[in-house]
Amino acid sequence: PAFPFLNLTVSGGHTQLVWVTSPFSFEVVGETLDDAAGETFDKVAKLLNLPYPGGPEIDRLAKTGNAQAFEFARPQIPDLNFSFSGLKTSIRYTLEALEREDPERLRREMPNICASVQARIIEILTDKVNLALERYPAEHITLSGGVSANSGLRSAFLGLAAARGIQAHVPPMAYC
Repeated sequence: PAFPFLNLTVSGGHTQLVWVTSPFSFEVVGETLDDAAGETFDKVAKLLNLPYPGGPEIDRLAKTGNAQAFEFARPQIPDLNFSFSGLKTSIRYTLEALEREDPERLRREMPNICASVQARIIEILTDKVNLALERYPAEHITLSGGVSANSGLRSAFLGLAAARGIQAHVPPMAYC
């Protein structure tokens, strides 16, 4: 990508927005205040008894689910930072309530739960990218980190760039 560009790094250990002005000059302009997005996928997967790492399985199940089936908390973190702890708590309470109500419903709703979780995480990420682009106008945005393999995030990232008329750079799966 041409400089300057805005990079969104999303992994199990990092969620960051980085303003890159040259190969050796960059600034972290937003980062997670607690857990990373990838860690959130993994912890939710654990609550759902899905295999580790959880992101790929949530992504797979989300493809057949309804992303509006469940409404999870939306963190209101100022500026360009991220927080996923409140979202995880919201998800955990919802899952506990479903299991108390009907343990089989939790199993039946698995694709809807995964789609709703994934949609909320992606919404948080893309909203911050949009906000960052207001402060750091760029003609190019890049996506990196293990969670960049998530099909929903890849699609949303490309859609965000298309809507803004800018170039998106998404890594080949081998580099996620």
